[in-house]
Amino acid sequence: MKVTADKIFINAKAYTLEAEGVCKEAIVIKDGKFAYVGTNDEALANYDAKKVIDLEGKTVLPGMGDSHMHFFAFCQTFTTVDLGGAKSKKEAIERLAAKAAETPEGEWIKGSNFDQSKWEDCEDQLPTREDLDKASTKHPIVIKRVCLHSAVANTLALEKANIGKDFVFGPGGLVELDEDGMPNGILREQAPKIYDEIIPDPFLIPENKAKYMKQGFDLAAQYGLTMIHTYAAEIWKYTEDINDYIELNRKGELPVRMTIYLDEYFNKPYVTEAERQDPYRAAQMGGFKSFCDGSLGSRSAKLFEPYDDDPTTDGILVIDQDGLNERLYKAYKMGLQPATHAIGDKGLENVINAIEYCLEQGKKDGMTDWEQKDRHPFRIIHAQMANEEMIARMAKLPVVLDIQPSFFLTDLHWIKERVGEKRALDSYTWKKYQDAGLIMTGGSDCPVEIFSPWNGIFSCVARQDLECWPEGGVQPEEKLSRYDAVCLFSKNIPMATGEEDLMGTIEVGKFADMVVIDRDIFTCPESEIKDIQALNTYLAGKETYRRA
Repeated sequence: MKVTADKIFINAKAYTLEAEGVCKEAIVIKDGKFAYVGTNDEALANYDAKKVIDLEGKTVLPGMGDSHMHFFAFCQTFTTVDLGGAKSKKEAIERLAAKAAETPEGEWIKGSNFDQSKWEDCEDQLPTREDLDKASTKHPIVIKRVCLHSAVANTLALEKANIGKDFVFGPGGLVELDEDGMPNGILREQAPKIYDEIIPDPFLIPENKAKYMKQGFDLAAQYGLTMIHTYAAEIWKYTEDINDYIELNRKGELPVRMTIYLDEYFNKPYVTEAERQDPYRAAQMGGFKSFCDGSLGSRSAKLFEPYDDDPTTDGILVIDQDGLNERLYKAYKMGLQPATHAIGDKGLENVINAIEYCLEQGKKDGMTDWEQKDRHPFRIIHAQMANEEMIARMAKLPVVLDIQPSFFLTDLHWIKERVGEKRALDSYTWKKYQDAGLIMTGGSDCPVEIFSPWNGIFSCVARQDLECWPEGGVQPEEKLSRYDAVCLFSKNIPMATGEEDLMGTIEVGKFADMVVIDRDIFTCPESEIKDIQALNTYLAGKETYRRA
């Protein structure tokens, strides 16, 4: 007697990712889980379903994911002037001026996603208040760099925030001053939160919040995403409220599994095994987020030695070693998974030190080896620069590295100038990480980069920019195979949260999350990987996106 199922897919080219090269032709979904994966004949002989979908040889993958982004913050960028596509400082100023022309005098104007390293009409230097004054002197203007670690304010915005001569922000941030002690408009690291406190939040209007969150989720499903790990960032007022996602989930309107990380201590809700195994439960709390340093793009990532293209600075530590040790250990004791941002080599060393401190102090406080092994791994976010000694130390630790391959699409153009030839060779060393046995997951840090997993996979495989430059790629010895690159954005992500038994591959008993794509990612020309489009996306067997 046949088993009743919800959907049967036949004539698929389904790469299950349980091992490299494993490919099946039929998938059966029942009650939100994969009930059968195998041949057409067996699927049709043993199962009945109202929907039998002939995929006609199309490629299927497990649902894609993003292991580190700021989803709520990304949705907020829909209310700003997007400077991401500006090819020059002139164009960025023109976009701001156009917004000023339609905005009542005195109202705030916010810009997002600017990247001065891509501007063709100036050197790789941040703009200043004088530049933004060209857009308007009658509107307070604040723009944030794409990395989020720097912002620029015009003169009126400085006045509104009472930032004047000889202003000192204090630990963890910097307001740059000219030789005469006057602010030049550039704010780094935690300093931009001055404006997050005083600029009105458009998401306080419920209709705005609902509209733009839906817009964000629609795009996620369009990219083939079924899981996102989203992070709050208090230093930028990037909030995350799990109740937003729980309510959408309750109404059946949450198309992506959301795991929320906060940068404040909290009591993590207990999840029963029945809840954990529920494929329709799509919102949960994650762990505890910390910052150690800044970014390479804004020269605030903390280095052992000064930047090659600016010897006056070696970056910024937003917290000292003792403070970081105690901050992470408090979370560790509370049972919260520590997830820590580290980009520069010195910043990464401090995070490694802090993880080692947590493990050692935990044993001193009575934790057994079994108790420590039972915890979720420490997460190191970015881990962009690491020498051989640091890689060896990390390989001995219970860590997962949440890398952002899309960063390299931009950074490959200037990384050698910024940190020098030798340190550039210790940057974005994904193959070395893999060979050392380190688990990596793929993310975008959106809104820093758009959260297309296909861009990230292309970056890992080709190590070129989106124009396929340079031929052969940068540091080709650090390329990953297509299989390993795809795993970063699917199979590996649940490993960071101890959910690899629930999702990440197409196997019987796992959640029925999958994506049908428009070409075979394992055989198409390498240059086409970035152009892959999702045709259909499914979460627990429910279609969340269909390309028209």
